[in-house]
Amino acid sequence: MDTLASFVDGRAPLQTGSDCAVAQARFAAESDAVVLAVCDGERPIGLISREVAMAQRDGARPIAEIMDAQPAIAQAGMTPWGFREHLLATRPAALNRGFIIVEDDRYVGVGTPLTLLTARRPRSRTLQDPGAILIQRMSGEVLRHLAGVADFTNRLRQQNLPPDAQACVRAILETGEELTSMMRRAVDLHEADLGVLSFDTRPCQLRELMDAVDARWKTRAANSGLTLLTAYDGDSEAVADIDEHRLMQVFDALIYRALSETRRGAVEASLKVRPTDNGLILEGRVRDAGGDVSPQRLARIFEPVGSVDDHGEGLSTGLGMALASRIASAAGGVIRAEPNPGAGVTVVFEFIARQAKSVAAAAPAPSEAPAHAAHILIVDDNATNRMVAEALCEMFDCTSEQAVDGLEALDAVQARRFDLILMDIKMPRMDGVAATRAIRALPGPVGRTPIIALTANADPDDVRGYIEAGMNDVVEKPIKADRMLAALQAALDAADDQSAAA
Repeated sequence: MDTLASFVDGRAPLQTGSDCAVAQARFAAESDAVVLAVCDGERPIGLISREVAMAQRDGARPIAEIMDAQPAIAQAGMTPWGFREHLLATRPAALNRGFIIVEDDRYVGVGTPLTLLTARRPRSRTLQDPGAILIQRMSGEVLRHLAGVADFTNRLRQQNLPPDAQACVRAILETGEELTSMMRRAVDLHEADLGVLSFDTRPCQLRELMDAVDARWKTRAANSGLTLLTAYDGDSEAVADIDEHRLMQVFDALIYRALSETRRGAVEASLKVRPTDNGLILEGRVRDAGGDVSPQRLARIFEPVGSVDDHGEGLSTGLGMALASRIASAAGGVIRAEPNPGAGVTVVFEFIARQAKSVAAAAPAPSEAPAHAAHILIVDDNATNRMVAEALCEMFDCTSEQAVDGLEALDAVQARRFDLILMDIKMPRMDGVAATRAIRALPGPVGRTPIIALTANADPDDVRGYIEAGMNDVVEKPIKADRMLAALQAALDAADDQSAAA
């Protein structure tokens, strides 16, 4: 296991009695030095940063007058993430100033915020625990049904309903969206606490991300009588390998809370990007103009329910803030909340991302249709799931038929031609895996019909089993339109290529 000893910068310290000229000479000679320790023999007594030292005009001024005489001290055997969390809980401002590493009270070296940001916590694999598996599957089922409700409600909105009925439909849709959002936060938080929160890292243009933050929240702020001020500080063309969705989750949680806290004025959200030898340091800030915040409440700001108080912050806010904290930590970063001078809170998060050269080609928009219309067989024992899949097929200009289990599917493909089959896994009489094997055993083109699994059970071992059974791809429930479109397009293109080669 990595300890701070693995990350220590063991450069020689300044000795007590040195003056500013000595410190300035050291920093000038050692261009990579960010901070230097000040020691009395082997015992550290202070810390001085490059900025403070180089700003001094009086070279004869004793170093003791400008050093930080109460620096953060870390034992060499501590883990970087353990020390990082200790600082966040006790002295969050010290993260900006660096720290001294000791062993048996003797100086070993110094560390900087970059030291803590480059250290990654090892991830656990406790999802094998039966309780964790049960929670994961129950959550998947709840989200699946909520997705069905949302699709059904959206279809109702397209009907010619009277105004009062339309208002009821909108209220149902908004409630469902809030429940879905809260449930997804709870699921992600559970996975984060197990150490298995997934990250889909790809190139992202950071300025465009902040434009998306602005577009996402400006109207919401205006509807609350507030102003949202967004800012980007860095190379306008900077591209980083990050999980854009996870970073947006962090901004969403912080801005949602800031808008809830602020009664009038503005909420500020910014992203500062600084290059370093290890990549790009991303520093995000969200500042609210809320009221006074007690130290006790500030200390609980990242707890799932610890922020609920007389101000009426809901569970959704608590889950969002807790998830933001876990995402920052899982990404190897830090997050902290600082009281503003006067009133309100500023939440700051910081992590390092690998610099990328260009943004990957964008995925096709969900509204785009496959290259050609297809006739699709939807196989699922749940009526809501069939309805959702049918709506997506219609969205992609595809026609569809339905079957309630594997036996009906087997009869259907032998009676009529289908370009593709969407196959549920768990069904009565004949499940999706058995049905796939039976279809693959049929002679001629029918046995080669592309089959896509639709399932909430999409662990790597499960997916391997579906592919071995003869399925072409797997789309996880609840179904996302862009993922479904990509799978349809890939399967149909592969089928066209196979036909052309025959």
